[in-house]
Order: sequence, then C-alpha cells, then structure tokens
Amino acid sequence: MTFQDLNISPIILKALAKENYKTPTPIQAQAIPAVLAGRDLLGCAQTGTGKTAAFSVPMIQLLNEQPPKPGMGRRIRALVLSPTRELALQISDNVKAYSQFTKLRSTAIVGGVSQKTQERALQQGADILIATPGRLIDLINQKHVDLQHVEILVLDEADRMLDMGFIHDVKRIIAKMPSKKQTLFFSATMPSEITQLVKTLLHNPVKVEITPVSSTAERIVQSVYLLETGSKQKQLNELLKDPSIASALVFTRTKRGADRVARGLNKVNITAQAIHGDKSQTSRQNALNNFKSGETRVLVATDIAARGIDIDELSHVINFNLPNIPETYVHRIGRTGRAGLSGTAISFCEVDEVPLLRDIEKLIGKSIPEVKDHAYPMSGSLRAAKVDQSPKSGSAKPGQAKSAAVRPAKPKADTTRKPKTDKARKPKSDAARDSSTNSPRKPKAEAVNNPYLEMARKLKSEAALNPKDGQARKRKSDGFKKGSKTGRSS
Repeated sequence: MTFQDLNISPIILKALAKENYKTPTPIQAQAIPAVLAGRDLLGCAQTGTGKTAAFSVPMIQLLNEQPPKPGMGRRIRALVLSPTRELALQISDNVKAYSQFTKLRSTAIVGGVSQKTQERALQQGADILIATPGRLIDLINQKHVDLQHVEILVLDEADRMLDMGFIHDVKRIIAKMPSKKQTLFFSATMPSEITQLVKTLLHNPVKVEITPVSSTAERIVQSVYLLETGSKQKQLNELLKDPSIASALVFTRTKRGADRVARGLNKVNITAQAIHGDKSQTSRQNALNNFKSGETRVLVATDIAARGIDIDELSHVINFNLPNIPETYVHRIGRTGRAGLSGTAISFCEVDEVPLLRDIEKLIGKSIPEVKDHAYPMSGSLRAAKVDQSPKSGSAKPGQAKSAAVRPAKPKADTTRKPKTDKARKPKSDAARDSSTNSPRKPKAEAVNNPYLEMARKLKSEAALNPKDGQARKRKSDGFKKGSKTGRSS
C-alpha cells in the first residue's frame, strides 16, 4: 500500500514525498481513511509507529478542502493537545512540513517561554493550534484564544495527560468548544482509566489498535542487571565505558534523580545532560538538540519529559529506575529499535524493585534475561527469591513448569477462628471470690509533696470539727466574691 491508495490530496502527497514518506505505517493505513470519512477515532499504538502523521495528514486535508469564508479571517478550526512542550513542538514541526504547500497556518503555544511571541502569532491568525493544556488555559483566560470554531480536536498521548493531572484542564478546554466536532484520541498505552474519558468524548469511534499494550518489539534486545543496593551509578558508569553504546537514553523516576545521574556521568567524563519538568524550555530544547546532534552522548530523562523525544537511531535505552507502571516499560524501550533498526534495552533492578520487575515480566509474558557477569551482583538469596517469585507466563518452558511443580507446598495455617477469652469477665472460683472479698482494700495512691492538697485536707478537717468556723469562713469568702478587691461590700 502507498499513500496514493489512501485518497490523500496531491499537494499533501507532494509534501510527504519531500519528507521522504513512502509507505504508510499500519496505524496510518487504518486511521487516515477513517478520519477523512469524518469519524471519531480511538488509536492505540506504541511510540514510533507514526501516530503524528496518522492524525495530522487527514486533519490538514479536511481543513484545506473547506477554507474559511471570505472576510471571516483565520479562526482556530483544529486543536491538538499534547502533554509536554517537546511533543507539542515536534507535532508543530510535522504539521508545518505536511501543510507546506497549502494555505493553512499553524502555531504552537507551550509553557516555559515568554508568551509575547505566542500572542502575536495568535493575533495574526491560525487554522491549527498545537498546545499544552497549562499555557492554553492561561491564554484562554486572558482572552487571547477563542475555541468556539474548533471542528477537529486531537488528544495526543492522552494517557500521559491523565497521569500528569491535566484531566481537569482538558475538560475545561473542551467546554470552550462546540459540542459537535470530530475527536481523535491517540494514546501510546490504554489503561482502564482511559475508557471512562473515551465514553464521554467520542461518539461511535473507529478503534485502531496496532499492537497490544503488553507487546515489545522483537528487534529490541532486553536484559536486566540484578544489583546490590546503592550500586546503580557505578554500574552505569562501568557500562557506558563500552564505546559501542553510541547514544543512550537513561530513564529515572524523579527529577532530582535525573540531575544526580547526569552529574555522576559527567564526573567520569561521559557527556550527559538531564531533561525534566523543572528545566526551562530553552534548557530542555538545547539538551535535546545536543543529544540529537551527537554532542551529548547520554540524555537522562523522566518519563514525562521524554514524551516528544523522537530519535530514529537511538541505540540504547537504560532503565536506571524501573517504572511503577508496567506499561511504561513498554513505552520506554519502544524509543529504540525504530525505523527497522535493532535496539537494546537494559534495566537496573535492586531488591526493592523486584516486585516491579515481576509485574513487567507478567505484562510482557516472558522473563527478561539476566546479565550475571558484573561487579555488583545482588546477593544470592535475594536473587533466588526473585527467581522463585517470578511470574509463570503462558510460554514457560516445560522444565520450568516441572521445577515449580515439585517445590514442596507450605502447610496451610489453621484458619479456624478461636473464641476470644475475656479475662475481665472470666468467672471466679468461690475461693477466689471469698479471698477477694475479705482482703483489705488498698488505699488509693496519693500525690506526695503537694502543699495545696495538704492545705485543702487540713481546712476540710477543721471545718468538720468546727462547723461554725467553717460557715463563717464561707461567708467571708462569699464577701470577697460579691464585694470589692478588699473584700468589703460596695
């Protein structure tokens, strides 16, 4: 199949040819006809499968076939929402490339930079707007953006927008649009939470699912290092001494962790830069450009910041920290092995991450081969526990199943519920009752060395011996309460 077979207009085919697009990917082949037919779309495919062209090409064609009426000016007729700045800018570059021979105008608005330039671009008019939710909300509130004429809405990497907490912003943005519009919903993974959002946004959508979420590309070689606690940085430094690792994308769980790993690499003369949400947009873009050009050998990133990193010749992906969500592992390693090339995915696992490793292996349906020849191995007992508790996939070898079967089963604990004994209500024997009745009662413990308590006791005993003195003292006290400070009545 070629792009000519998808009923794409000649001017867009010309642009695709200029960008060296020859054969549509599976998701493009299925999504483009559905979008051109005006249908809502639910697309699920791994990163690197061509999702951007799958929605951008038909969107550009639909808008170009219905130009705005004369005298109406340019209005935002298509909105693409992206979770990160890098991904938004990448989509913007692609849209401009695909629409270079049309009269359509597109612009991107993202956070982390001054909005003055973005305001001027919006004043000049745009047919297609690519935006991150936060900056878009700001410009809507400032009356710089009008979404009342949107005909096509695209949510790209929708699962990550939900993870980042943009769901409320997305709903507020959608409320500013017409209820009648075409919605294209793309996501690298499809967790169950997406289903509820799909039901509210999409109307009778066409579902395009190229590969299941749990699948990993066969051309990616996977391996895992079981490491002793605290040795990940040393192992990474040692690993990157190998000159065959031309470029590596290292994933960490936190922003501070990314900075720490990058500093550790630079100390041993391995060029590395960190990219995460706390970096300015200029800093993030410079780091990304340096990595793409080869000036920086290692890019250390968090999952959120890595969205939008699109490098065809990335040789290695290294999971410095295993992800908490198994599907994220599939998404991470999918950044290597693109464009028909092979790739390598390496994971580091300490003892507290073993449950995460088991979840990943359960999702992908196979065990990740362990690299044992290294200087910082996990202790033998912990490694044995990992092997014993590793998930049994459907493709397990017969020998593995047999070894699991002969393992002696632990005796089941007696789950019979025993009645609780209440010592306070346990009936006493007659002898015990008699001894407790006849035994003298112990005096209550009294506070010692308390002068106020001693004075109160003395006054109470005197009042008992001399009732009249007690009544006089009481009348005198009442006089103080009712009279002046001197105790005399006023």
